[in-house]
Amino acid sequence: MNQIEEIRKLKKEKNAVILAHYYVDGEVQAIADYVGDSYYLSKLATTLKEQVIIFCGVSFMGESAKILNPEKIVVMADEHADCPMAHMVDIETIEKIREENPDACVVCYVNSSAEIKAHSDVCVTSSNAVRIVKALPARKIFFIPDNNLGRYVSTQVPEKDFIFHDGFCHVHKSIEKANVLAAKEAHPDALILTHPECTEDVLEISDFIGSTSEIIDYATKSSQNTFIICTEMGIFYELGQKNPDKKFYSVGHRQFCPNMKRITLNKVLSALQTLTPEMTLSEELAAKASLPLNRMLELAK
Repeated sequence: MNQIEEIRKLKKEKNAVILAHYYVDGEVQAIADYVGDSYYLSKLATTLKEQVIIFCGVSFMGESAKILNPEKIVVMADEHADCPMAHMVDIETIEKIREENPDACVVCYVNSSAEIKAHSDVCVTSSNAVRIVKALPARKIFFIPDNNLGRYVSTQVPEKDFIFHDGFCHVHKSIEKANVLAAKEAHPDALILTHPECTEDVLEISDFIGSTSEIIDYATKSSQNTFIICTEMGIFYELGQKNPDKKFYSVGHRQFCPNMKRITLNKVLSALQTLTPEMTLSEELAAKASLPLNRMLELAK
């Protein structure tokens, strides 16, 4: 029995489902039951009948799945796959801003730890942030932790006042305007599709700005055949699957998340065999962190 056959066999035996983010390697996406961005996987996790979730993504994603499914076993494919941005804001900063701005709503990007979510008012993803911020009654928004996404959202919701934090995604921040323009010069007919975690100067020269899933949808529906992709390169697997006749170009070698690439077929198999490493959270933390996540799901409907 080969590796993939064993994974499929164990899935049935353990009543398990494999969830994978678009940024993991294509071979892992290929054996997953569901592949998506943070919002899709967060929402999906609440609807699954399987009692074991094997999560192929970084730690904050597994935490969210566990918070929304406390009765299920959530197993991380790699316990060391983490997101640096998730740790770029601390509780002291949130409390200081609340003290100085008692009318501010703390809007927390899902790319954050459970502890930070527990001190926030509502969570958002890159695909629903604009919609949710518009729906909030508060006029003043403290957006954490991602500075670039926060600034993009502020341009879409000019009627609100934003306080920004200085967090960032190292992958998206490394995509520089000069390299995007060089790619455009090499492929003049290509449309530039960009994730809002990129810097403002890159967003300004883009033809489309959207979440990972929105970029895939745009490219798939577009009559254009050539695209420059400004996000993590794991997306190229799904883009190729859905658009075999279209051409997709990266901006440079830095479009690479080493944490997402820690996840391999061997680790997925090991997670199924041992049901470890299991994601665990204290009941108190899970209860507090569930409030902004559930508020997100409600407002996003």
